[in-house]
Amino acid sequence: MSKDLFNENCPQGVTTTSLINGMTSGVINLNGLKYQWAYNLWESMLANTWFPKEVDMTNDLNDYRNLTIGEKGLYDKVLAQLIFMDGLQTNNTVDNVNPWITAPEINMCLVRQAMEEALHSQSYAVMVDSISANSQEIYEKWRVDKQLFSKNKHILDIYLRYAESAKTDMEAKFYMVVANQCLEGIYFYSGFAAMYALARNGKMKGSAQMIRFIQRDEVAHLTLFANIYKSMKREYGEYLSDEVIEKIRNMFLEAVRLEIEWGKYITQGGILGLNEEIIELFVKYQANCRAKAIGLEDFFPEIGHKKNPISWFDDFSSFNDQKTNFFEGNVVNYSKGSVVMDF
Repeated sequence: MSKDLFNENCPQGVTTTSLINGMTSGVINLNGLKYQWAYNLWESMLANTWFPKEVDMTNDLNDYRNLTIGEKGLYDKVLAQLIFMDGLQTNNTVDNVNPWITAPEINMCLVRQAMEEALHSQSYAVMVDSISANSQEIYEKWRVDKQLFSKNKHILDIYLRYAESAKTDMEAKFYMVVANQCLEGIYFYSGFAAMYALARNGKMKGSAQMIRFIQRDEVAHLTLFANIYKSMKREYGEYLSDEVIEKIRNMFLEAVRLEIEWGKYITQGGILGLNEEIIELFVKYQANCRAKAIGLEDFFPEIGHKKNPISWFDDFSSFNDQKTNFFEGNVVNYSKGSVVMDF
């Protein structure tokens, strides 16, 4: 069912009666919220506002010219993959999730996420322009790189599988939310680690700074979908049968398999300290973190979710004025006041 643009029969003093299939007047009354966590997150997303052209990319062109062949291939492949995923999310968020969410405060966050995904696309354009000798080749790489095409197609196929059925089917809604968790929280992370590894070795520091801003946004997006999932679980938990939970776990495990393959491919078995073993441990660790965020058991209990196998990753990606808790789905921004999710 589609939500009403305006409904005069909605009870007074509330924004909505339910996350999904709820009655809402259409008036966004931020003094009568049902989901306070969404407004907290909205404020955090606003506090994190940034602009790609403000990132200093001055030295990246010279750095790029001096990368090894392997490093240059890694950079190009990572950038090409990120370009696809954020372009996909710009439309997916508003087209395939927002239409069946009937909580205006959550709609606000989803629309804000779509804006941030579009901002990330601009960020990649700035990065590509900074190494302009290779610009069109990077944008067209998905056409010629079979591994990249295969990963892109897998991600897209999952969205297409559930996009239409999620309009009416509750189980499909759960799968769509989990698909977004996989994209935001697993498929990005080999690329993030690779970009930070370059910067850790004194190369492409402007690009790494851009990725830090992008990752900070993605953490907010992960928080959004984790909280949507937990709200759905509370209101529609009867749909989470053992069979559905097993299918959700398998979606995550397939994402892990694909991301490990991708991480090994872009690092060619070992670039900048990112060997095959550490890539596999890192991706599995990220999957465990995503599981904990939505109340599932660790997928890989032997690895856990408390210690990042890439010991420098979190320190390298964090901002001095912000700490982010990946495991609890909390966002705390010290520069603009504390915003803590209430889950």
